[in-house]
Amino acid sequence: MSRRPRPAVPPRVDVLVLGGGPAGTWAALAAAARGATVALADKGWCGTSGAAAAGGNNLWFVPPDGDARDRAIAARMREGGYLADPARMAGALARTWDAVHELAAAGYPFPPDQDGRGRYLGSLQGPEYMRVQRRRVRRAGVVVLDHAPATELHRDADGTVVGAAGVLRQAGNIPWAVEAGAVVVATGGCAFLSGALGCNVDTGDGALMAAEVGAELSGMEFSSQYGTAPAFGAQTKGLMYQFASYSRADGTALDLPPMAGPALHRAMLEGPVYARLDHAEPAVRDAMRTSQPNFFLPFDKAGIDPFRERFGIRAVCEGTVRGTGGIAVPGDGCATTVPGLYAAGDAASREDVTGGITGGGSHNGAWAISSGSWAGDAAARHARGRPRPTGVAPAGRAGLRPTRTMRRSAADVVATVQARVLPLELNRFRTGRGLQESLAVLDPLWEEVVDGLAPDDRPGTRAREAAAMVAHARWMYRAALARPESRAMHRRDDHPATDPSQARRLRVTGLDEIVVRPGTTGRREGLVAS
Repeated sequence: MSRRPRPAVPPRVDVLVLGGGPAGTWAALAAAARGATVALADKGWCGTSGAAAAGGNNLWFVPPDGDARDRAIAARMREGGYLADPARMAGALARTWDAVHELAAAGYPFPPDQDGRGRYLGSLQGPEYMRVQRRRVRRAGVVVLDHAPATELHRDADGTVVGAAGVLRQAGNIPWAVEAGAVVVATGGCAFLSGALGCNVDTGDGALMAAEVGAELSGMEFSSQYGTAPAFGAQTKGLMYQFASYSRADGTALDLPPMAGPALHRAMLEGPVYARLDHAEPAVRDAMRTSQPNFFLPFDKAGIDPFRERFGIRAVCEGTVRGTGGIAVPGDGCATTVPGLYAAGDAASREDVTGGITGGGSHNGAWAISSGSWAGDAAARHARGRPRPTGVAPAGRAGLRPTRTMRRSAADVVATVQARVLPLELNRFRTGRGLQESLAVLDPLWEEVVDGLAPDDRPGTRAREAAAMVAHARWMYRAALARPESRAMHRRDDHPATDPSQARRLRVTGLDEIVVRPGTTGRREGLVAS
């Protein structure tokens, strides 16, 4: 079988974007709009890979009239445990409003609104959204490298990030390297290969790369988000369950509210749970199918009417894809704590706009648009006029350059991490003892992985994914130990109350030795939301 021709990889660009989902494409567009030369490298095929492309969601899309935005911000501050930042939330709302109108002008097929006199702009269907984004990126002159996962960052003698390297999967796994004036990490969060729809590429690679050059992380304790999916499917569209009633396998009704949250998860620990969307009025059902068609696809294939028939459900770990934690972006334009490095979307901490609670689809979608736009613009400004770097060196370690032999395979490493992260009783409902027991497994595992895990079937990719998952699990649980309270999605069964004195963020640094320290409160003085 002949191999596909090797894509033309530019040796140098002003801005290199890692990741081709919403955040990555908005970053590439913003950088190109500044006149920068831009390359975008995606682990999959830009336009179809990732959680957004596989689904659809409402947006945090609030008009600028009256006090609607102020009320939306105040509500999110309360729900998020008072860890969000009002200035950046206001900036995200403003940027999302403008960006949606840009999408409409670019040809996104928004449906008619209810009165038929305009278009409903508050929802995006993933396939159409990312098809439009790919077309816009290419028309902007961005070099798109598909199936080109990044494996490590490069930095110069001063510690500034000046590019990245990876492999070209469809050209025989040959390596690529691009020198850049600035790098935007938009590689997504980490769902630990739990089977959540579209999250097979979301293994936390970007955060590992950022940590290797010294970047800080934030909000890692807010990583225990679980979506509800049919027992036979992977679609975690929680909004549909607002119309659900729940029961046991024998038909015994469960006294749970439709959006049950932790109560539903506790019921799942006691035995199988079934759902039926029987609270949806007939007039609402067509609208549900129109707004979220992919939710109903597995039911239609299975011949199940979810409005009339019961179906088994399960909890699927979504980690930092729907959770909050990620690379800290305290600087203007979503700059990280490392010069030359920017982060956006699920790879970045979402605390600024969601606090410690999930942003679901709506806030997460708005954050992808706004953070991507800010990061791309700031990266282009940083790259302008920068001299060629000297003393450039690769920063990758675990899964790339083993110094000893390790008997475990990458698949074995992943399975060990999943056993400590996917179960509800270990991650959703945490205790100090349980966290310590998990770390007693994960810490020695990292010691094995960091120097012993070698590239396997695809040079540097599977091993790097496994290493990133070990790192994420350790960051999560170290941060969870350092927050002895229950706040937002972080639940400590041994500390069920919320402690007002802990209304501050936690910064996490390190790989071999992980350090957790208090960060800022949600209201950061002097922050300008670009």
